[in-house]
This record gives sequence, C-alpha cells and structure tokens, in this order.
Amino acid sequence: MTEKVGVLGKKPQRRTGVERVVNAPLPTVYGKFQAVGYLDHDRGDEQVALVHGDIGTDEVLVRLHSECLTGDAFGSQHCECGDQLASALRAVVAEGAGVVVYLRGHEGRGIGLLGKLRAMALQAEGLDTVEANLALGFPVDARDYGVAAGILQDLGVRSVRLMSNNPRKREALVRHGVQVAEQVPLLIPPCENNITYLRTKRERLDHHLPHLDAVAHLS
Repeated sequence: MTEKVGVLGKKPQRRTGVERVVNAPLPTVYGKFQAVGYLDHDRGDEQVALVHGDIGTDEVLVRLHSECLTGDAFGSQHCECGDQLASALRAVVAEGAGVVVYLRGHEGRGIGLLGKLRAMALQAEGLDTVEANLALGFPVDARDYGVAAGILQDLGVRSVRLMSNNPRKREALVRHGVQVAEQVPLLIPPCENNITYLRTKRERLDHHLPHLDAVAHLS
C-alpha cells in the first residue's frame, strides 16, 4: 500500500503542538466549568483544561495538575493529589475565574501507572519516592510542561498565579513563555500515610511545604 503524498510529491508534514478540539459545558460539584479538550500532537495524549468564568489574560489563577489515578479517583492517602485537585477546583470557583489544566501522561511524575505502582511497592519496602524511581531505572521526574504552556497560550493567558508548591512548574512555564506573577501555596494537611512522601518531596525535590514543620508527631 503506497503512502499518500502531496501534490508536489512530498509527504504531508506531521502536525505538532496542541490543537483545541472541543469545548463543552461541565457542571461539577465545585461549580460550572467549560471543559476545553485538546490533542497533543507531539505525544498523542488527549488533554483537558477546566475553565471557570471570564479568565482574562493576566494573573489568571491556574493549577497544572498532573494526572494521578490513585489519588484523584481512588482517594489514595499515599499522596495529596486528590485533595490538591479538589482544592484547586474550589479555589478557582471562589476566585470567580481560573483554569485547572489536567495533564494526562503525567502519572507517577511521568513514569506511567504501572511504573508508579511498582515504585509504590518499593516504597512499602522502605525506599523513598526518589530512590524507588531510580531503582526501577526511571528518571526522578519525567514530566514535561510544554503542553500546559501551549494550552494556556491558546486560552489567551499571558501570566498566571500558579497554585503549586513545586518550583519546577514555575520554571517550566516561564521557559515556555508563560509568566508567573505569583506562586500560590496549595498546602494539604498531611496524614500518617503520606508524611514520609511529603517530607521527601520537600527535602529531595525542593517542594515548598512549610506546614510539615507543625506535624513532627507523625511518623
């Protein structure tokens, strides 16, 4: 079977970047959003931005939320992801406008669901989250935020107030052309099951988690 070529005998160029595909109303328990669906032509992932209100262009309240099936859907206490997602959705509604970009393909800091579960099994044996990734031959953090910047730029956002404790998200957005006017803490009270994980994020991944100092009693 011959491959189709253009009128000049050249193969059609493969599309790159993000393409807006659909915009649909999405009422949620937090409030009303527009679910704006995108296709990431570089990785093949389907992405979605939840937009609330008239967001404007500057100092938009934004959360870049990495997909976490165990936390977002199952309520895992191994991490704080589900609570962070809920808090971010509530925050943009309380603000009156904002965006939560839900980043698929970011499971387990980019190593995939099965990779994350394997890492969690090693953590149950005593390794921390960084050591577990490395023991499995994975990067400590394989996430890329170029698609998030592309989505924000498509939405007309030039600068953000970024809900995140992770300095690397701020650096990545700036590197991709989106200014960060402010980094807004998104601090979730820890529990016995995630305190070690959170301390590792602070000590080895430079996350800003000052509230952990008040919970020294947790093991």
